[in-house]
Amino acid sequence: MMEAKAKTQLAVPVQEKEAHAAQVDIWKYVFGFTPMAVLKCAIELQISETIECHGGSITVPELSAAIHCSPSALHRIMRYLIHHGFFIKKTRIDVGDDHQESSVLCYAQTPRSRLLLKDGMAAFILLESSPVMLAPWHGLSGRALLKGAYPFEAAHGGVDVWEYAAENPGHSRLINDAMACHARLAVSAIVDQYPEAFQGVGSLVDVGGGDGTTLNTLVKACPWIRGVNYDLPHVVSVAPHREGVEHVGGDMFKMVPKGDASFLMWVLHDWSDDECIQILRNCMEAIPKDKGKVIIVEAVVEEGEETADEYSEVRLALDMVMMAHTEKGKERTWEEWGCLLNEVGFTKYTEKRIQDVVSVIEAYP
Repeated sequence: MMEAKAKTQLAVPVQEKEAHAAQVDIWKYVFGFTPMAVLKCAIELQISETIECHGGSITVPELSAAIHCSPSALHRIMRYLIHHGFFIKKTRIDVGDDHQESSVLCYAQTPRSRLLLKDGMAAFILLESSPVMLAPWHGLSGRALLKGAYPFEAAHGGVDVWEYAAENPGHSRLINDAMACHARLAVSAIVDQYPEAFQGVGSLVDVGGGDGTTLNTLVKACPWIRGVNYDLPHVVSVAPHREGVEHVGGDMFKMVPKGDASFLMWVLHDWSDDECIQILRNCMEAIPKDKGKVIIVEAVVEEGEETADEYSEVRLALDMVMMAHTEKGKERTWEEWGCLLNEVGFTKYTEKRIQDVVSVIEAYP
């Protein structure tokens, strides 16, 4: 009896500790929008760009003057960002006109803050924090109901995200810029960690390639590749000229241009299984039967802790993004990818994990 009583007494502090931890944790969700909002603010104020232009560090008065920002407001914004690992405070030694040294307090870049630069992830943050993309989140519960409305269409007059982009060039540009910024990071990771994916590929058709950033990055890294950037006419019509890349407008649900390999990055997760099967069949018809392949760069969701990695939380978040922003899109598990590829008729397919949200899936006829 004494032993049982002792165990009961020991259990109470543990429960209290867990309850307190839950209370602390829930506040992070109460104000969960704050990090995105503050990062958007920092990008719009061009804080990272300004610090980078000043050699990587800048005094508080210099930064305030450069971006025409209230010193008090700037201090509060930077305090928040520093707490979250964006920027650091450091002391700089300056030499005055009188040749006397003085120490001044500066803000300096970190690896995180450099991702707020234009060639980092700034465009992706601006897209996801835009009013157009935020509005559908308020209808996520409706999406889950059996007869619920699709959040994006409900928020934007019955049009889907692609129709909205076609009718609103500014938003289309936001999407293209966001896809381009991720493409630069993801393609660099693929080329560095899995260059074998492009060995022997003479011509590559990027299906849904946006403004051609992906192919531009690939062709520079693999100059033997002739690239065809294939997307909707309104997308490629405003795509910039890129050396080694031909822009072709069309509909991937009807046909795909021929090449040694078809390449799809962050395309199939926007569509239903039946639509993916149609796209993949068109890709299979476009590649040689003997040496062709389809290269799919997409997230592969893990449902067990044994396969989880540092990007697992991001992949699950992306699945919620698909639910909020698309009618039928979703992130898929490896088993679900296998079902799609088997249905199309691919005889072999493999997955290569890289240090990114996405994996490289290669499918062979």
